[in-house]
Amino acid sequence: MENPSLEPVIRKATQSDLGDLLHMARTAFLQAFTAGNKPENVAAYLAEAFTLNQFDKELANPASTFFVAELEGEIIAYTKVNRVPAQTDLHDPKSLEIARLYVLEEYLGSGLGKKLLDTAIDFAKQHQKDYLWLGVWEQNARAIRFYEKNGLRIFGSHPFPFGDEIQNDFLMRLDF
Repeated sequence: MENPSLEPVIRKATQSDLGDLLHMARTAFLQAFTAGNKPENVAAYLAEAFTLNQFDKELANPASTFFVAELEGEIIAYTKVNRVPAQTDLHDPKSLEIARLYVLEEYLGSGLGKKLLDTAIDFAKQHQKDYLWLGVWEQNARAIRFYEKNGLRIFGSHPFPFGDEIQNDFLMRLDF
């Protein structure tokens, strides 16, 4: 971080964040998933899941909530959480899904991911959830270590279509 005395502010995203959020999300996705994946699969997934129209729909969905981390007016990280019916797999009303948690590369290791995870945990508890869960690419060792360090445990897996491949995601959960 350029000025370590400044702390990022974490807040709920609004529709007015749409353009900046999408730009940051696409950048962080490319940083996280370009290595180890075919460029055409990365491009296909971006064209499907990281579009203005798709993010607009997700932001407007009352079962989904985005939290952004902002530093000096710039979005540098975000997490998206889902309640039923927006959840991708379990559809358990007692749970909260972390659908995405992304931090720009230059802020990895700064504690920002932990702050966003804690925000999601607090949100889950405020909504009387018993646990939270997420899917993480089995080859994303850094993310898996991060989640395990913060108490999440692998409880299963699921296929994840990515371009012309079917990848495997570990399902991880944290009980409260």
